[in-house]
Amino acid sequence: MVVGLTRLVCRLFFRRVEVVGLENVPRDRGGVLVSWHPNGIIDPGIILATFPGQIAFGARDGLFRVPLFGLILRAAGAVPILRAQDQSESTSAEERRASNMRALDRLAEEVVAGRFSCLFPEGDSHDQPFLLELKSGAARFFYRAWQLSDPSGPPPALIPVGLHYDQKHAFRSHVLVEFHPPLELNAELDLPARPEVREASHRGRITELTRELERVLEEVVHATESWDVHFLMHRVRKLVRAERSWRAGAKLQRPSIRERQLAFARVWDGFRRLEATNAESLAAMRVRVIAYDDDLRALGLEDHELDRSPSVVRPGLALLAVARAFGVYFVLPPLLVLGVLAHLPALGLLWLVTLLGAKRAKDVASIKMSMGAVLLPLTWLVVAVLTYWGHARAHVLVPWVPDTPYLVSSVSVVFSILGGAFAVRYLRLSRETIRGLQVRLTRTRRRSTILRLRGERADIMDAIESMTAGLDLPGVVALDGRVVPDGVLRPADVLRE
Repeated sequence: MVVGLTRLVCRLFFRRVEVVGLENVPRDRGGVLVSWHPNGIIDPGIILATFPGQIAFGARDGLFRVPLFGLILRAAGAVPILRAQDQSESTSAEERRASNMRALDRLAEEVVAGRFSCLFPEGDSHDQPFLLELKSGAARFFYRAWQLSDPSGPPPALIPVGLHYDQKHAFRSHVLVEFHPPLELNAELDLPARPEVREASHRGRITELTRELERVLEEVVHATESWDVHFLMHRVRKLVRAERSWRAGAKLQRPSIRERQLAFARVWDGFRRLEATNAESLAAMRVRVIAYDDDLRALGLEDHELDRSPSVVRPGLALLAVARAFGVYFVLPPLLVLGVLAHLPALGLLWLVTLLGAKRAKDVASIKMSMGAVLLPLTWLVVAVLTYWGHARAHVLVPWVPDTPYLVSSVSVVFSILGGAFAVRYLRLSRETIRGLQVRLTRTRRRSTILRLRGERADIMDAIESMTAGLDLPGVVALDGRVVPDGVLRPADVLRE
């Protein structure tokens, strides 16, 4: 029930949830999922909603004391983990170790039984583009689960999970969940913990595995040292995509979050290699890209908008115009108004709680999703009760009004939900239309600047191709400029770089 509810809430909150790598999850044993932690309670929720098997979480002990959320954690089978910094000073080190060992053993028993556990080894959620220092708990837990497993069977799988959000705090945004292949440990780490193994040796192995997890997770999430570098890499990604599409004469389509992340991985991997082998040229390229980015930002344009303006008449708005011509003109606006008015109190309360309660950006989506899951059904219930009561009163006062309060309340709830959904869609289409008009105006007034930037974009693209020639980067490039996973395209459809 908890998993089903989590999936429903995630589907309502996110516009699209893409999941890749399910084939990497073994079916013959249990294992440990490890992930970074950029988005509060959304992270375990999205993993729980997309994972194909049973999963148990270890959660910070304090979360179990949060009203309602604590009940959900217990119903989901989460195990409280009492961190050292959360315990009182009077608690001895031995008591802390014993408490954590009991919690780890409860989780380890799930893994031994063939199920999976999920841990966030950073120990805290955050808003950085890089990993926080990893705690040793994940490595310690992995070896403990292995120690309790059948010696004649395979060891537990250790699976890195990548979580990628395009706008992690935004309603109706996109998320990509990547389940990577189980880690292949070297000979020194690929040994279970046994009683005969010396404590110092075991601690050393835990430390080394923690370092290995940190290295792998940095690759999985494409960690950067700052947001400036992160956004600069995305600028290169968009620049390359737009220029390739322009040269191919292809119409640039909106990329999926999977394509964006794969293209970003190419930039990230190339950046790291060039940093080690050709740092001087890379530094010069960064200066050029920063200047190009500054000019684009000054114009308020994106890379692909240098080539053509976005369509002002969006397909959705055209459909609305046709529908209005056939009579919806007098139906849709009242429906939108009904949806907005019905949800306005809940949205206002949600905005206020988010404003006051979100200490960091990573808390915004958590508050929106958890409170929205309660406030929206409550809103629909209030609409049903009020319309039922109002219609019943109207029937008493005006006898010719049909005695159908259940029907009226049900229709009111449906119209409120549809009106809210249409309002969200209408708002997005309106923003895109205004954006299209702004771009057209800029392209008309700044023709010479746009021509110069198109030339600079082409020169940067040529320099990037020259610098990365011979590098084996993730994915392959299609003839129209899209980046797709290896093995998806026929050789004839792959761009020869």
